[in-house]
Amino acid sequence: MSMPEAPTAYPARLEVDYAEQHDRVKTFFRLVLVIPIAIVYGALTAGATQTVYEQGSETVTTSSGGIVAGLFLATLLMILFRQRYPRWWFDFALELTRFSTRIGAYVGLLTDQYPSTVEQQAVHLDLDYPEVERELNRWLPLVKWFLAIPHFLILVVLSVGAFFAVVAAWFAILFTGRYPRGLFDFVVGVSRWWLRVQAYAVLLITDRYPPFSLRA
Repeated sequence: MSMPEAPTAYPARLEVDYAEQHDRVKTFFRLVLVIPIAIVYGALTAGATQTVYEQGSETVTTSSGGIVAGLFLATLLMILFRQRYPRWWFDFALELTRFSTRIGAYVGLLTDQYPSTVEQQAVHLDLDYPEVERELNRWLPLVKWFLAIPHFLILVVLSVGAFFAVVAAWFAILFTGRYPRGLFDFVVGVSRWWLRVQAYAVLLITDRYPPFSLRA
């Protein structure tokens, strides 16, 4: 009698190292400290915007969209028409996702390490490179955003909960120097859930439907 195979890990994974102690001063000024790296990320991902002044003081503003939207559209078209996912822009998407997640972890008080543009630090994020012809349906990227709607609805609610969890953790760290483990695991779980949905519906690296779970 053969044993059932253990389920394989989802192609998008996130873990954050739990720190026993946090710096109270860095926590108190977190929203100020994050501004420089947030500006860097914003400059990296912002789309080009052009404002045209017309007669009668009316203005017309056009935007090329951000780099994330451009990456999504380019990937969709490559999978749809060529059944390819160029490795170089997968690597770029991976590193950009890692960078943004490090910033999110810093803002969420999960780590006191200032977000690096290169090193993973305490935030461990991995995406599996897809074998497009074997693993991806070329037509599915057209509807993944629609199929992911149940996840988006749930994640909006969970994200509100995560916001209040971070606020509670802010006060806890100021008074005790510790991030309550239950709150930490919840915030990481919500971030992990968002990552899986992003991998499925935006980065398009997998056709496996994301699990409705906070767990790894």
